[in-house]
Amino acid sequence: MSFLTHYALFLLKILTCFVGIVTIVTIILKRKSAAKMLKITKLNKRYQELANPLNQAILSKKEYKQYKKKKKKLLKSPAEKKRVVVLDFAGDIKASATSHLRETITAILQMDTPIDEVVLRLESAGGLVSHYGLAASQLARLREHNIRLVISIDTIAASGGYLMACVADEIIAAPFAMIGSIGVVTQFPNFNRLLKNNDIDFELLYAGDTKRTLTMFGENTEQDREKMQSQLDAIHTAFKNFVHHYRNQVNLKAVANGNHWLASQAIELNLVDRLMSSDDYLLKISAHSSIYHLSYPLPKPSFRERIGIELTAFFNKYWHESCENKTIFK
Repeated sequence: MSFLTHYALFLLKILTCFVGIVTIVTIILKRKSAAKMLKITKLNKRYQELANPLNQAILSKKEYKQYKKKKKKLLKSPAEKKRVVVLDFAGDIKASATSHLRETITAILQMDTPIDEVVLRLESAGGLVSHYGLAASQLARLREHNIRLVISIDTIAASGGYLMACVADEIIAAPFAMIGSIGVVTQFPNFNRLLKNNDIDFELLYAGDTKRTLTMFGENTEQDREKMQSQLDAIHTAFKNFVHHYRNQVNLKAVANGNHWLASQAIELNLVDRLMSSDDYLLKISAHSSIYHLSYPLPKPSFRERIGIELTAFFNKYWHESCENKTIFK
């Protein structure tokens, strides 16, 4: 028994040391990976890599040599070239991408050599007021430091998305992108009658006359609805004032009604400045600009998420095969 006890203690010591070493190594690796999270890609070089195979296949040897010499000169990036940084913002309801946006903008503002322009490729249908307000305030930091801000919308920038977009010095949009929705909405179900029908009481205590507006489980009064409406009106007014501050050319009476438009219509309402995709804009400026794309790599999915992805792919494949030779518009 004494031997087994000593042996068990020996194994426990080894296990403790092993766990300690693994923990220390993990912390070090996490710190290193965090420092390398921001990925920087020079788009000028990327564009040339995309074009090279096609040019090589189509041009004669002489023409291709001339093309290579011309591009080599352009890639040398002389000092007079404008420095442009490209960022992406894919907005969900909580504007979750704001955490990366604020870190990236902080990094840009600390550069010894100033950036001339930031191009933000924005896609968002909006979401929570405070979250998108914070995202918009991050973009305002660039304006405050005299860095030109261009926001490009390829698919949609509505509601909170447009709150962000209006901060830009220039807004460009693809013709069929959805723009606008300068409005505020809130909605939720009320289960009070269901609770009453099942003899379930709901108690709600609060201090302060305006602490509570509408509730999901209590009985809502007309006074509660008026309180909520007044709050929505106040947020809507703040939204309109924010748009007016950055884009005073917009007729708010015509557009601040919650409606949205195609970019081809929005340009007539001064909600956007130019009809152009982000790809065309970046290609256009690449000849006289050094363009750098800053991004955060997506985290690797967990085991559970990978299973979900595989199951989704399987059922999508099954669905498409079962619907073969049929036209489905969803």
